Amino acid sequence: MKLSDIRKDYTLKSLDISDVSRDPFRQFSLWFDEAVDSEALEVNAMCLSTLGLDGYPSGRIVLLKGVDEGFVFFTNYSSTKGKEIEEMPKASLTFFWAELERQVRIVGDLEKISEKESDEYFFSRPIGSQIGAWTSPQSQKIENREVLSERNKMLEERFSKEQITRPPHWGGYRLKPKQFEFWQGRSSRLHDRIGYELDGEGKWEIFRLAP
Repeated sequence: MKLSDIRKDYTLKSLDISDVSRDPFRQFSLWFDEAVDSEALEVNAMCLSTLGLDGYPSGRIVLLKGVDEGFVFFTNYSSTKGKEIEEMPKASLTFFWAELERQVRIVGDLEKISEKESDEYFFSRPIGSQIGAWTSPQSQKIENREVLSERNKMLEERFSKEQITRPPHWGGYRLKPKQFEFWQGRSSRLHDRIGYELDGEGKWEIFRLAP
């Protein structure tokens, strides 16, 4: 099959301004719960897009781990994404739930969460993941996988004798949104797109976008 022949017509649902909550966080929660109920694969997976230090966009899949006044995820602060965020603390998040023919895009500013919050999540993780945060020099070039295996083995031995702590280079970020877009696939590529944007008074303006 030719790539140009691959297509899918979206017919499951529709979306109108009259259908959505005035609060985009509430709307996200409603859609997220529906994605969970649909047993969407990796329902909390999202594409985090940052601005690379070379000026090129940089995207990767990370996992959403909390929603409060923003959207929380965790990473190595010394990684490529961590360095990009330090230089330019702005990003977008994109969720795609194929089972519901839906996409959500969120744009906003990034800030580190508190050390207390990072500690709480770190110690809720399996011990293997805790040690993994110490093991990997994320984004650095390494000779082979054995480098990681040997380092992980060494750290397993170390932390069998002493209490593990959260690495100082590992923790969370919170993206505080300025824009949301809720996308519902429709037939013939005439998709429904409902946007939210903060106005000068901190209120959410809601509008429809052309597909």
